[in-house]
Amino acid sequence: METQNNTFRRIVTGHNSEGKAIIINDSSTVNSYLVGGKGGPTFFEVWHTVETPVLIHPQPDEIDEAHLILPPPKNGTRIRVIEFPPEGDEIRNLTEKEAAEKFKSMGDEKASTSSEGAPHPLMHRTETLDYGIVLEGEITMILDQEETTIKAGDIVIQVGTNHAWANRSGKICRMAFVLIDGQFTNDFNLKK
Repeated sequence: METQNNTFRRIVTGHNSEGKAIIINDSSTVNSYLVGGKGGPTFFEVWHTVETPVLIHPQPDEIDEAHLILPPPKNGTRIRVIEFPPEGDEIRNLTEKEAAEKFKSMGDEKASTSSEGAPHPLMHRTETLDYGIVLEGEITMILDQEETTIKAGDIVIQVGTNHAWANRSGKICRMAFVLIDGQFTNDFNLKK
């Protein structure tokens, strides 16, 4: 099994006192979280915003969060990178209660839609529009009634759909996600 590469550069730009564009920060990401222990994914929190439109300051401040929070802030955005190790029995055999606990540890227990007969124990839905970009490896996106394997360079536009990720490849999969706060309309009936 491959080992996880836990670093990558995050470059934040801003402006100096003369209004010229400069680099404010050039370093590896600061906050990373291993979710669920051995065999679980590692979340690298890159940046988030707390309003739309985003207020542009000459020297942007990173807003610290004390723990992992799955969705973006209300009216905000979030970018993160997730490394998914190959999926093992510890994930495939999760109970509905254990799955809910995993999402609770990510600050969004209500996202879990795990139930008996679900296509994957980590099925979940967030009230967001997400762009998922496979950077390395491959992963299977599981939806209620179908699934597809996506590979490096593929992009998923996740529109509030119930889904799970399963790494069946035997190698690490690294994905970048941009999450945008959203709101479900009354045009369709969402079921758990």
